Amino acid sequence: MNTQKLRNWILIGDLAWVAISVGLTYALCYGLRWNDHVTQVLFSFVPTLIGVLVLWTITFSVMKLDGFWRGWNLAAIISQLFLSVCFLVVFLLACSYINLNFISGLPLAFFGFLLLAGLVGVRCIAHARLGSMYLRGAAKRVVIVGSGPVAREIEIKIESHPEMLCRVVGFLCSADTSVEGGPGNSRGAAVIQTLGVIDLFRQHQVEEVIIALSEFPEVMTLTARCRQEGIGVSVVPQPYELYLSRPQLIDIGGLPLLRLHEANGDFSNALWKRAMDVVGSVILGIFAAPAIAFAVLLLLRKKEGPFVRELRCGHFGKHFYMYRLNSDRDCKSLSANEMFLQKLSITELPQLWNVLRGDMSLVGPRPESPERAKHYSDWQRQRLNVKPGITGLAQVHGLRQQHSSEEKARFDLQYMLHPSAFMDVALLLQTIWTLFVRLFGSGTRDFTDTNSLQGTLTSAHSAQSSAD
Repeated sequence: MNTQKLRNWILIGDLAWVAISVGLTYALCYGLRWNDHVTQVLFSFVPTLIGVLVLWTITFSVMKLDGFWRGWNLAAIISQLFLSVCFLVVFLLACSYINLNFISGLPLAFFGFLLLAGLVGVRCIAHARLGSMYLRGAAKRVVIVGSGPVAREIEIKIESHPEMLCRVVGFLCSADTSVEGGPGNSRGAAVIQTLGVIDLFRQHQVEEVIIALSEFPEVMTLTARCRQEGIGVSVVPQPYELYLSRPQLIDIGGLPLLRLHEANGDFSNALWKRAMDVVGSVILGIFAAPAIAFAVLLLLRKKEGPFVRELRCGHFGKHFYMYRLNSDRDCKSLSANEMFLQKLSITELPQLWNVLRGDMSLVGPRPESPERAKHYSDWQRQRLNVKPGITGLAQVHGLRQQHSSEEKARFDLQYMLHPSAFMDVALLLQTIWTLFVRLFGSGTRDFTDTNSLQGTLTSAHSAQSSAD
């Protein structure tokens, strides 16, 4: 499916639902009776409605609100749409005030609720439509050529972007390697000659090959043969670290040139960022005070006291002490009370004081110990270019202290590439959902999951050079 066409249909559905929501709101608040007064009110509201439609079109385009641009994630979609609907409601309130036709809170609340529900519904319908296309076999069958983190990352990205209508059916790599961390491994994989790869592709109806390495012995031969057989070929730029840059493809007389815009932390000291941190930490501190007080009572029996401070690496690697409640994350025999505190991350709430001091931000990469930061690669060290945060993109995707710095750096650098106040507030809202899921259950697997297919295509996991 053409992704731009999908986005256009979602936008059309949004605009239609905005108009429908206005009618439903009026019917719910004022009944279904039609008279001259109703006609007069509706006609007077037409300019405002047009303004709302134009404003939503701009917001949709600028904020990428189709629901698929950053990968399908229902919690992220709801949080972003919630903020956008709040913005529209404020716009309506301002218009009614300027026009001296004040709208009461009840109709605005109805309109906001209906609009949010409908906008989420439009995206869920689009997602369900894509799911039915996968079930009908409309998805393109893809083989990834490569091993290691790049191959695994491509598979994860394809799984999170159902609008691509692609299904990873196997991996192809040299005979002495296997896919690191992927659903399949070398166990049960067949060793085949390079000349037999195309026959294998035909057997499993492979329609596209994604090349995720640069040192595959027969990569040029394989590419040429795939193109001769009508199998699409895509190439991931190397080295691995490049994929987290903002690329700009430039054509110089037929020569492709990939210009990279690296992530930077200039926004970390921006006025909007600091203002949000101060105001947000004060407001959150007021609401968090009862929870912290309750936790302190539970931890008073600890001889070290209810609070501890831990040395962490902050902005540009500067060391600072991060505060938290005294509950050992690595302890295997925690009490039920302490497990509850850790599941809801109540133990991390004292870090609001670090935010007020300026050591941390509400949103950013989680700070790690100097010992762990000492082993950062140059690529991972980029996450130190921005202030660490209480929560971040890696945390709303379920990554915590026990996960590797490599895994967290992927998300942290993606956040640094697209900083905005809108994204920060959306991530704070997603954090609430993440804590709820952590407490009551775990996420479900999506229809694009390819793990169940690996057993049918283990022969595609490895290949041997024809020079043998």
